[in-house]
Order: sequence, then structure tokens, then C-alpha cells
Amino acid sequence: MSEADVLIVGGGPAGVAAALELRRQGVARVVLLEREPHLGGATRHCSHSPFGMREFGRVYLGAAYGRRLETEIARAGVELRTGHSVVRIEPGGQLQVTSPRGVETLAAKRLLIATGTRETPRSARLISGDRPVGVVTTGALQAYVAFHGLMPFRRPLIVGSELVSLSAVLTCKSHGARPVAMIEPGPHPLAPAPLMAFPRLMGMPFHAGAELVDIRGTTRVEEATVRLADGTARVFACDGVLFTGRFTPESALLRQSTIGVDAGSSGPAIDPFGRTADPHVFAAGNLLRAVETGGWSFREGRAVGRAMAEDLAEDRARGSAPGDLIPVTFDPPIKLVVPGLIRRGARATPAFPDFQLRFLRRARGRLALLIDGRETWSARGAWMPERRILVPIPRDALTADAVHLRFEEAA
Repeated sequence: MSEADVLIVGGGPAGVAAALELRRQGVARVVLLEREPHLGGATRHCSHSPFGMREFGRVYLGAAYGRRLETEIARAGVELRTGHSVVRIEPGGQLQVTSPRGVETLAAKRLLIATGTRETPRSARLISGDRPVGVVTTGALQAYVAFHGLMPFRRPLIVGSELVSLSAVLTCKSHGARPVAMIEPGPHPLAPAPLMAFPRLMGMPFHAGAELVDIRGTTRVEEATVRLADGTARVFACDGVLFTGRFTPESALLRQSTIGVDAGSSGPAIDPFGRTADPHVFAAGNLLRAVETGGWSFREGRAVGRAMAEDLAEDRARGSAPGDLIPVTFDPPIKLVVPGLIRRGARATPAFPDFQLRFLRRARGRLALLIDGRETWSARGAWMPERRILVPIPRDALTADAVHLRFEEAA
């Protein structure tokens, strides 16, 4: 069994960026595993722009962005294996992998898991009713359009109000579909306010606090019943239902491993270097917390790749022993914090300059960072659910015994 320096699982922006940075830092054998036949992850499903502005200084459509990633991987000398699916993470830097060649075990000094995220389908949302054709997620819609030239409906109802929901609107509008409405189960839209003007400009009604309760149709979707914010029921005549957003990390591999996942993020807990509880295994990209843009994931993957290269160099120079793990704690209604671990005694340059926070609900109040009980940062504001909030990680957090995000809600 041959051993690579680094094995990377996932050929989306984060995995590719990490591979490129590892090679740039002089790491000799970097192997990238991707289960699909092409690189790009979810971005290659998108038939719209913009992708690649910060990474490559130009704008690409989704499929073209994926091809650019493949070009960069080839130039860098990364060993690319498509059609490879990882079925198990073993302790000590080993993976069980299936491919057309069968089942094999691969080993590396370090692993990077960058398997991304997925949308929550109808089944997981527990929506009752019939099972007709025309009920899809944004990813399925964009795959139909990008790879098969098919549009599964003409008058869909869109469920969700995240950034990806607006991407779904663009896909619909650019391919001849005219959504009947967009609904959001929560009390407020999740995309920033200026962007939420877009559905209305497209002539599409938007309803917040609206819950889809029933889908009806024999062969195809014919109608959907929605409970509006005032408690009344409204039936929308439509030929499809498009579920958007409510992303969750693609973390099945980690759930089955000794690493596990964080309850708040549903992804692996990492330290500021991208390292999980297993010091051989790192993670990056939307696996950590759903969901960020392709550009954000690329930059994050590059930073984790740099930290991994430094970690390997420390091994060669002096040998490394993992330090004590300290969990980052937080008050409700904070939903998650990434990085969620502090590894005391780690020597590499942190990949994450900030703690990334998400709130469960809209809240107004004072947010503060406490290091060993001492307040080092604070801010007041109105904090929206599922929006990225950045809190700088001070240097002394890396040697602390306790790190806590405190929230005091305004009366």
C-alpha cells in the first residue's frame, strides 16, 4: 500500500485550492479523490456566473469554472483520481475507497476532507401529500439544465429565501420558467434585504412566515397548499415545487468515524488550523458549516492547505505531538462557531483568522468574546439567522484554557 503525503477527498473549490497550495508549498505527492467524473463540486451545476473573480481574476460560468479548476490541478502536478468514492475513514490517515478498480485502502500522512454540502430534500422536511413528478431541489434543477438540457417544470413554487434561492430564480427565468411565488417558512427572508428585491422585480410574490403543508398531483404536480403567516391556507396552482437551501454538510464519512460531527454545525469540529480531533485529519469548505460561496470556500481551502504544509514540515523538523483540545463554548441563540476547538501548543500559522458564527434566529444584543474569562472583543447589533458573523481570533486564544462567545440579548 503506497502512501501519499496528503489525500484530499472532494474536488470542489476548497479541495482544489488546498491541493494547489500544498503543491505550491513543496509537498511532493498530493492525491485528489473525486467521485464525479469532473471537478467543481456544486459550482459546475450552475449555468450562471459569477465564479472565479478573486481566485483567477476573471468571471466564469459554473461549468467553465470547473474546467479551470481541472486545468490548474494538471498544471500543479496533483494526482487526480475521478470516479473514486470514499466509504470509510480509518484511524491513522487511511481511507477505504471504491472505484472501477474495486475496493482499496489508501494511506497518507495527512487527510483533508472537503466533501461540501447538500440541500435538504422534501423527505427530510416531512412535507405531506402525493408523490408526483416535479418536486426537486436546486441542485437537481441545475443538473437537469446544465447536463441534460431539461427543465422539469414551467410554473414552480419556490420554497426558501437563501442566496441559493435567488440562484434558482435566475435558472428558472433564464430557461423559460415563471415561478408562481417564493415562500419562506421563517418570519424573515434569509438573503440580505437588497437582494430580496429581486423576486419582486421579477414579478414574483414573496411570502414570509409561510409553510408548505401539502403537495397534490397525479402524474405531475398540480397544486400546493401553503399556510400563510396569518394562519389562512392558500392553494397555488403550479406544475412543480422547488426546494432551495437548508443546506447541511455532507458529513456521513465523519459520522461513521471516530471524529464525529458537531451538533450545531452538523460538520466536523476543527481548530484554527483546520485540524479535526484526529490530528491526521483536516477539513475545509462547506463541510464545516453550510453554506458559503465558491470563492469563500476556495480561499478557506487554500489557507488550510498552507497550514497542512506547515504541519508536515513540523513533523519532519522536530516531530509533533497534538496538544490538548479545548472546546469553544457559546450562549444561545448562537447556533454554531467555527473553529469550534482550540488545540493548545500547535505551532503552525492559523488558517482561520476569525471565529465564524451563525445565529438560530433574529436577535438584538451584545456579543462578546471571552478568553479565560477576560473580555477581548465585543459588538452590539441586530444579528440575523444564517448570516456569517466574524469575530477576530486573538493570538492568546491559541494558548487559553477557556474560550467563550457570550451573548446578552437586549430587553
